[in-house]
Amino acid sequence: MNDQPKINTPASMPAFPEPGVPVIRNINWAGSRALYMKEVRRFMKVQLQTVWAPAITTLLFLVIFIVALGGSGRTVTLRGESVPFADFVAPGLIIMGMINACFANASFALMVGKVQGTLVDYLMPPISVGELLFALVASSVTRAVFVGLALWAAMALWPGVHVTPAHLWAVAWFGLLGTSFIAFLGVLTSIWADKFDHGAAVTNFVIGPLALLSGTFYSIDRLPPFFQGISHANPFFYIISGFRYGFVAAADVNVAIGSTVLLALNIILGGLCYALLKRGWKIKA
Repeated sequence: MNDQPKINTPASMPAFPEPGVPVIRNINWAGSRALYMKEVRRFMKVQLQTVWAPAITTLLFLVIFIVALGGSGRTVTLRGESVPFADFVAPGLIIMGMINACFANASFALMVGKVQGTLVDYLMPPISVGELLFALVASSVTRAVFVGLALWAAMALWPGVHVTPAHLWAVAWFGLLGTSFIAFLGVLTSIWADKFDHGAAVTNFVIGPLALLSGTFYSIDRLPPFFQGISHANPFFYIISGFRYGFVAAADVNVAIGSTVLLALNIILGGLCYALLKRGWKIKA
């Protein structure tokens, strides 16, 4: 028998919901924002390593290639249009730095949770699979944007390099599509990887070669037909070509085709990441 007196709740006080009744019925904006801010603050605490170091490393590529190959007014031909070599290579280096930073961020979160035993911090909060995936991808894209802005500011001050956008919409659109695709690829790697060696293997044997062989430093028009076909099978080629179009108004491939390919890849990879997270593959015991 319970001898405790009943506490009368004033009418002005809100009643607590019954056990088992969901409080958040639609999108948990607060939870998604909290996870997003947590991921952003994680890489911003070491921004010298996560933002400025990649920017400086990529900037060194620009210096080396301009000094070694860009002298004497060298130009690159894109679909009949002549573009100064420095202006040609600069946008490709910007998006390449963004790609590397985006993948590093996206492939780290869940993987380090597995290694350190803190994966429960991502699984226990009252957020859905879609909200979890959105926060991870959005934070990775944010890091890529920070690296891209740092690179753009440095290249804008570099003599002989012109990085004023000709089509700002293309810079934003292909930057968003490209980094989102890489972020989904990073989340997929993070789901699969059980240790840091797995993530490093994907970086060294997949991301690195695809980024370097995507037309960053050369136009594919100068390649034999066989290697041109291989380049068109590389999704990174469409990212770099479309992003470069935003700066020099010329591209190796039609921007509508590149946009369609990247949009389709984002939908496919996003759906795959969602399905694996929903299933709990290599995530839940």
